[in-house]
Amino acid sequence: MYPLRRNRRLRLNESVRSLVRETVVTPNDFIVPLFVEEGKGVKEGIASMPDYYRYSLDLLVGEVKELWALGIKSVLLFVKVPDHLKDNKGTEAANPDGLMQRAIRTVKEAVPEMVVMTDVALDPYSVYGHDGIVEGGKIVNDATVEALCAMGLSHAAAGADFIAPSDMMDGRILALRETLENNSFEDVGIMAYSAKYASAFYGPFRDALESAPVDAQNIPKDKKTYQMDFHNRLEALREVRMDIEEGADIVMVKPGLPYLDVVREVKNKSEVPVAVYQVSGEYAMTKAAAANGWLDHDAVMMEQLVAIKRAGADLIATYFAKEAAKLL
Repeated sequence: MYPLRRNRRLRLNESVRSLVRETVVTPNDFIVPLFVEEGKGVKEGIASMPDYYRYSLDLLVGEVKELWALGIKSVLLFVKVPDHLKDNKGTEAANPDGLMQRAIRTVKEAVPEMVVMTDVALDPYSVYGHDGIVEGGKIVNDATVEALCAMGLSHAAAGADFIAPSDMMDGRILALRETLENNSFEDVGIMAYSAKYASAFYGPFRDALESAPVDAQNIPKDKKTYQMDFHNRLEALREVRMDIEEGADIVMVKPGLPYLDVVREVKNKSEVPVAVYQVSGEYAMTKAAAANGWLDHDAVMMEQLVAIKRAGADLIATYFAKEAAKLL
């Protein structure tokens, strides 16, 4: 008695496999994180992120044009802030002529069609390396939200298409949405870092921006009082639901691969696009293993990206975007 169904018929060769493939990754899926610093002619490598760089504004132009030529439609901007501009209130974050604001204008002038997203959090601007204002040994919520609104408004005025609050303060999505609406920036979107976990995978990113929390007396040494506990799943659904109710256009889960169960849960419950941030630690591990000959870099890279999309991601912020787009 032969089986009525032989599943291997649909795996016979690459043409058949391509024909019935359920999950396909394209450059349209990618958001490229870009690190920007002051200076001219700067393309500075990051030791813990091989093949990744910080760019001065003049060299950022060429990088953005190359990404667009590869079919990539969106970038997410981060800035490395000089120490002398850091304080506890993130004052520089709302400077209309600050590095982030100039970076937004630079990208838009270079490639007007590129979707520019911007990081909205105080940690690059904070003397303490925290995403919020520190008072009495505590990261205070409401005063931080006020600072984030000024920051987000300045990004919108500079030309950002989406602001991306990554701070995990309570109520900041509603406050940002109201700020944008009340200042005639109703078309500027919000990509909320809705389920951002207090993860050990962020280390290389903090190297890139020199934004790690400082080890000082009476200052929290980590971000666990505002970023999510990685033991929790249902909490992510509450955070996502609240952000959508407050006006988020896109919600995000961060990190990526270790949280694919959360991605699927969020996708099943969400009616807005779901983004996933494949973070610096995920990137660094793959690079290190490939450099030692333990893994096939390109094969593992693509398998990871497909896994993230298969889990439910509509958008993927990834440091592999440029390399993956070249392969695709």
